[in-house]
This record gives sequence, C-alpha cells and structure tokens, in this order.
Amino acid sequence: MPQLIPAVFLFLLLILPAPALSQTVRFNTNLGDIDVTLLPRQAPLTVANFLGYVGRGAYNKSFFHRSVPGFIIQGGGFKLDSGKFVPIPPDPMVRNEFNVSNVRGTIAMAKLDGDPNSATNQWFFSLADNSRVLNNQNNGFTVFGRIVAGSAGLSVVDKIAEVPIVMAFPPPYDALPMIGYTGGTILDSHLVTVNSITVLGPAPAISGISSAGSFGGYSSAAPGSYIEIYGANLAGETSRAWAAGDFKDGAAPTTLEKVSVTIGGQPAFVNFVHEAQVNVQVPAGIPTGALQPVVLFYDGQPSAAVDLDIRAVAPGLLASPTFKVAGKQYVVAVRPASGGFISNGTIPGLPALPALPGETLLFYGIGFGGVTPASIPISGKIVEGQANLAAPVEFRVGDTVAPVAFAGLIPGLVGVYQFNVTIPASVPNGDLALAVKLDGAVIAQTLWIPVQR
Repeated sequence: MPQLIPAVFLFLLLILPAPALSQTVRFNTNLGDIDVTLLPRQAPLTVANFLGYVGRGAYNKSFFHRSVPGFIIQGGGFKLDSGKFVPIPPDPMVRNEFNVSNVRGTIAMAKLDGDPNSATNQWFFSLADNSRVLNNQNNGFTVFGRIVAGSAGLSVVDKIAEVPIVMAFPPPYDALPMIGYTGGTILDSHLVTVNSITVLGPAPAISGISSAGSFGGYSSAAPGSYIEIYGANLAGETSRAWAAGDFKDGAAPTTLEKVSVTIGGQPAFVNFVHEAQVNVQVPAGIPTGALQPVVLFYDGQPSAAVDLDIRAVAPGLLASPTFKVAGKQYVVAVRPASGGFISNGTIPGLPALPALPGETLLFYGIGFGGVTPASIPISGKIVEGQANLAAPVEFRVGDTVAPVAFAGLIPGLVGVYQFNVTIPASVPNGDLALAVKLDGAVIAQTLWIPVQR
C-alpha cells in the first residue's frame, strides 16, 4: 500500500477558485414543473406579450383546456371559478412572428383560423414534431420558447397528455383533460392546473473551461480529471465543496446546491460550486478522442454548451499557483513522515525544506488513466483498496531517473493519484527540473524541485 498522509490540504488546493443571457420561465403545474427557455430574438413581440400576462399573474390557477394526443396540449385561456369556466381577459392581438419550427417540446401561440395576427393569451406545447402541419398553416404558428433540454419538462408534458379526455362539454372545452371526473361540479382537483408561471433568474453562462489549475490547467481533460468551469450565474449565493454528507455509499454527488453538469450528455461529479466557478470530475465512461459538449445546469436552467477536448489521458501533477516563484513552477512534494512541503524557502508561507537525495517523497496527480484492478473506479467513487496505475510512469529529477515505489489512486479520495518517488542519491544540489513520462510520453508541465544534501 502507498504511504499516506492527511489529504485535507490536497482538496483545498484542488477546489479553491481562481476566480444577452437566455431567460427561462417555470410553469408550475399540479403534475410537475415545465421549464421553458424563451426566444426573444426570434419572437420579440410574442415574448413581450407572454411576459405581460405572466407579470400580472394572469395565468395563475389557469388550466389546460385542450389535449390532442400525439399533437398538442393547450392552455392560457381559462380559469375555474365556483365550478364554472371563466375566460382570462385578453390583451390586444400580437403580430405573427413565425421563425422557429414547431417541433416536439416547443411552445407556440394559438390563434384564430384564417387570421395569422390574432394571437392573444392562449399557447400550446407540441407533443411531437408538428412542423409539417403547423409551420405551413395560417402563415405558421409562432414558436416563442422551448422546454429546457435535459429537464423534467418533456416528461411532465407527456404526463399531462396521458390524462383522460372528457368530451362532455361544448367547445372550446370538448377535448378537456380531467383527473378522476365522473360528473357533477367541477373542482380544481379535476383539472390540470397551472398554479403559476414565474420568471427564473438569468441562465448560467460558461466563459471558459480548463483542467484543474493546480494540476496544469490544460485545455483538454481525461476521464477522471477534475475540470474548472468559469462564467456567470453558475450557482447561487452558497459557495462550497462537496462534504462527507454529499456522498451516498461512497458515490460522489452529481448535484450540489442545485448545480449539475453534463459532459457528452453524461452527468459529471460536482466537487465545488461558486457563482463564478464550478469544479467537476469527468465521468469515467465518456468517449475520448473528440470534443464533448459541457452543459451546466443551475436550478434547472442550462447554459449553452461549450466543447471540451476529451483525451484518453491528460496527466498533470499537483503544482499549486502559490508554488510559482520568479517564473519557476515548483511541484508540490510532501515528506511523508512529517507532512511537510518541499521548498527552497522562497515559496510564500513555507520554511526552507529542500528534498534530500535518497529520501522518498509523495507527489499527486490527476488524469493519469486506468488502474488495476479495473474494477476500482477512477471517477465518482471513493477509492477502496489498492489501485495501481495501469500505464508505466517515469520520474526524472534533473538528468537522473528516480525510482517509483508506488503509482496509483489514493484510498479514501476520489480519482486522485499518488506517486511515491525516491530522489536519486547522485543528483546535485539546487533547483532541479522534474520531468514525468506516462507510457513514454512527457507530460506538458515544466516543473522544478529543490534538492540540498
């Protein structure tokens, strides 16, 4: 087994941050929430018209009055008052703005037959790809929003569409979805109700992504790597890293403080959240050798996708920015007996403690790839047992190859590698270059380590 020291410092170094958005509305229904991203660029008048109704609560306690299986569900026009259907007072008609196709998951304005500019307060969700019909009918139906991809909205819409239709009432209620209605007085509980429509905060926006800055800060990452996502509105006011209570049976969280991230459509493991930075671990099963889209969700709202280069390996050693002095990036190396950091005395806050020829030191890394046995996961799970690095690794101090007694994952942590390396007895004094090869390929970092006999 590898020599271990308390690893609190490791995660402190790992998670500390270096330091026209889309608008989303939430339909809160009695069958679940439907989050919709509005499209003001494509339909500015229609979005403004819709938000006018939302702003004064006109849609609160309205209901879906029309359901056509495999086609649409429609609402926005009526409320229930003492068992009677009451129309919602309409604003003036809004000009047609057909620009976006009526595909599954879109929301569009309803209007009168033969009058393309007759939309007022009623809208409908498309249950299927209705483009062949609705794009060509009545000058096209104006789509002004889309259900948020990856949210529960589509399943809620489908659930509403499964509610039995009662055809006991005259138009426009002749295709009314009703829950448990057998006759008599109509109650709120019989209807599919829109309790409220609220405007959510600004959607998250990603400005940049890199692998963890303390491990090289590359533009590429590998399965198991930690990455840093920078931007705006990425999280709420709470800023924190994952804690023991966030793990379930050793599994790392995929949601933290309402923040989640997908990479290539797969959920990543959320390590740290802040409104301007989110750190996650790349899932192990993601395809490599290609760009993969990264999407961040906060409170159900998605960011635009940003591509990240995913490679089979993207190795980096722990070398904190605070260990960079006068242009030299010193590696983080630890003396196992004391837990002391190796330093030549120039690193702020650290005493002079250079490495000694012949002693074994501990180094840390991410992105080094698979382990044996392969049953031990490199991502998303607290490591149990000994997991040795599958590919050969070589450390060279100055011009001399340094023996590696252990290379593998650290038990008790998630996807962090440890290397037990002996400083060669023959190396000279001074700041020496540290070079590392993984499976014969030199890693990209330029690192230094001080040695003194």
